[in-house]
Amino acid sequence: MILRKLIQKIPGITAGVQSRFIHHPRRACLYVPGDDERKLNKIKSLKNVDCLILDTEDGVAQNRKDVARETILKFLSSTDKSILPSTDWAVRINSVESKLFQDDIKSLKSVLSTIFLPKVESVVDLQKFGETLAENPGNNERKLIFYVESCQSIMNLPEICKAAKDFGERYKFLPVGIVFGSDDFVADLGAGKSDSSQEIMYARQRVVLCAKAFKWQAIDMVNINLNDDDGLRKQSLEGALMGYTGKQVIHPKQIEIVQTAFLPNERKVKWAEGLLKSYEEHQKSGKVTCDVMKRRK
Repeated sequence: MILRKLIQKIPGITAGVQSRFIHHPRRACLYVPGDDERKLNKIKSLKNVDCLILDTEDGVAQNRKDVARETILKFLSSTDKSILPSTDWAVRINSVESKLFQDDIKSLKSVLSTIFLPKVESVVDLQKFGETLAENPGNNERKLIFYVESCQSIMNLPEICKAAKDFGERYKFLPVGIVFGSDDFVADLGAGKSDSSQEIMYARQRVVLCAKAFKWQAIDMVNINLNDDDGLRKQSLEGALMGYTGKQVIHPKQIEIVQTAFLPNERKVKWAEGLLKSYEEHQKSGKVTCDVMKRRK
């Protein structure tokens, strides 16, 4: 809260620094199968989660896609969002390549706000997504977070990011983040996956670099080992140090560890407190805002 208050209060601070804090926090992004009404209702009891992703893609069997759409529509239409006031209620639709994304958007257009779009590999994918979105206007501002999950998507990422920005202006959606789909990327690469994740370091860093170049969030890879809290904590802290702003999670037990790892550390909080104090002192004295930034070091 201190950092958010500070960033919003100082008009002279750079857009790059602002972007890390003005987006809705998505430190832990929890997947919930969209066809499972029991699990959907269970999330109402969560105390705190930054982002809920109601899934129509990998978490839902092929013959259950229609059920997922109907269940998500009913759930989002009838649920009081104030029960989790700090949560972003998102939907992961199917990929453009699958041809199922059009039915997802048509069926859920009235409740879509934050959309997670998987397996984006080219500019054409984003154009088809944007056109379908424009043909199905809804009640909310649409924000886009897209996945890169293949060798092709990693290589095409700068062009994809530029297209997301351009098509967003044309088709009225706002790109806000990129997700690194590490498991599919490892499979496409034909590599083995180690505990150190050294085999995917280049791709993992490239996702952060491109996301930050466009002032977006970067959401790190998932950890599927639910019994390894230490490994999850280590991987989360590593991602935060690399510049990631959040991480995918697949079970509520992972939320607290992940969200804690992506909190500002004590050093950043002290820096922010000092900067806020200096800003207020400089405002009273009439000195220019940029003088305050000297405290950054």
